[in-house]
Parts: sequence; C-alpha cells; structure tokens
Amino acid sequence: MKKFAEGLMRGVFALCALTSILAVALICLFLFANGIPAIAQIGPFAFLLGTDWAPTNVPPSFGILPMILGSVYVTAGAILIGVPIGLLTAVFMARYCPAALYRVLKPMLSLMAGIPSIVYGFFGMVLIVPTVRSVFGGNGNSILSASILLGLMILPTITGISESAIRAVPRAYYEGAVALGATHERAIFFVELPAARSGLLAAVVLGIGRAIGETMAVIMVAGNQARMPKGILKGVRTLTANIVMEMGYAADLHREALIATGVVLFVFILLINLSCSALRRRNEA
Repeated sequence: MKKFAEGLMRGVFALCALTSILAVALICLFLFANGIPAIAQIGPFAFLLGTDWAPTNVPPSFGILPMILGSVYVTAGAILIGVPIGLLTAVFMARYCPAALYRVLKPMLSLMAGIPSIVYGFFGMVLIVPTVRSVFGGNGNSILSASILLGLMILPTITGISESAIRAVPRAYYEGAVALGATHERAIFFVELPAARSGLLAAVVLGIGRAIGETMAVIMVAGNQARMPKGILKGVRTLTANIVMEMGYAADLHREALIATGVVLFVFILLINLSCSALRRRNEA
C-alpha cells in the first residue's frame, strides 16, 4: 500500500505539472493561431510601426506603435519609482526594522498585494491625478500619473521577494564582513545584496511583469489616447488598455488585430524573462 500511495502521488504531481504546461501551450496556440494571420494581413511593419490606430476608418488602420511606446514609458516610469523604493524597503525590513514595527509593516504590505486593481484606479483618480494636475499642470491623466500608480502597485511584489532573498543569505556573510572591518551598511550593501542578486533580479522581473500587464488601474489614470506619446504629462494608451477598451465591440479583422496586440505583449514579457534569465546565468557563472 505504501508503494501504491507513493506511485499514486507521483502520478498526481506529474499530472499537475503537465496541466500547467498544457495551459501555457494552449494559451500560446490560441494567441498565435489567431494573431499571426492578422499581422500577416495587415503587414508586420504597418502593424508594429504604424502610428495610426483607426479601426473604424475606411480603409482601417491598425498601427500599434503608440500603444507599444505607451506601455514601455509607463512601465519604465513604474520601475524607476517602484524598484528603488521596494528594494530599500526590503533592506529595512530584513536588517533594520524593529520587531514591533515589523509586525505592523509586513501585514500592511501583504494587504497592498491583495487590493484589487480597480481600487488602485480609484485611488489614482481621486488623489494622484489631481495632485499631478495641480503640481505639474495638464489634465493629470498622463504617463506620470500612471507611472506613480504602477510604482505603488508593484511595491508588495518587489519588497516581499527581495526581503526573502536577503534573509536567505547566510548570516556568516554579514559576520565575516563585519569581522574584516566593514560597517553595518557596507556589509549589507556590498556583501549581502550582491549575494542575493538572483532573488533581487527575480523580484524586479516579476514587478516588470505586473506593471506591463496591468490594465484597469492604468485605464483610469493614463488618459487612453491612442496617439504617439508627447511627454510625461500627456495621456497615452497601453497595449492592455487597447485590448480591454475595444474587444467588447470588435469584429473580424479588428478583433484579430486586438488578439495580435496580445501576441506582441506576450512576446514582450517572454523576452524580458529570457533576458533576465540569461543575465542571471551569466552572473552566477
């Protein structure tokens, strides 16, 4: 019976693993089967480098370069805001935070991770957008507002994974650095953080994935203007926002073009993960 139970559990685990692989394969099959023909019909250069998105015109235009740049700019802004704050917060929680404060701060960060995107969007509408409007000008619905909001949204992901990576570094690394004369700060920033580099990189990658794939919150604060970005105080439309806003009434080539937009987004995230994996392997070598 013991051998039977072990064999049964191995089969269950293998089935779960194969289910995950099958789900990813089906997603890829659906996206590429429906998106690649649309890209071929529109033209790869016209689709990827076109600056005019006008599916209702005659003839229609399906250029997604404004949305690509909008996603890149908003994600880059979120990284510039969220990554430094998240990493420094992780360092504080792992090596500086008093136990009493940690018992309050840790649940608060966990709560931030569970807040729905639509709630973040309302927060951005009622606080971030008016603040940006009064301080920097414009109407407030802009790249800057979306970047600030996404920077806040990726904080729990980056902080949680980075803290775990820092705590996983053997204590002997810190003690050895201090024994050689390093200060507390130098031991942390020049010994422990480099040792936790793989985990920190994984945190940044997951934060980028969260930022580039966010939809509802960005729709509510970014302005949703399908045009080339003209500054951080101007509105933009991201790839995800473009899909959500038009998929409900799209048909024929328009619908297929939106699915092709999902293919582009999928390829972006895949390239980011592959690049970071290659960088991590090179650092470990």
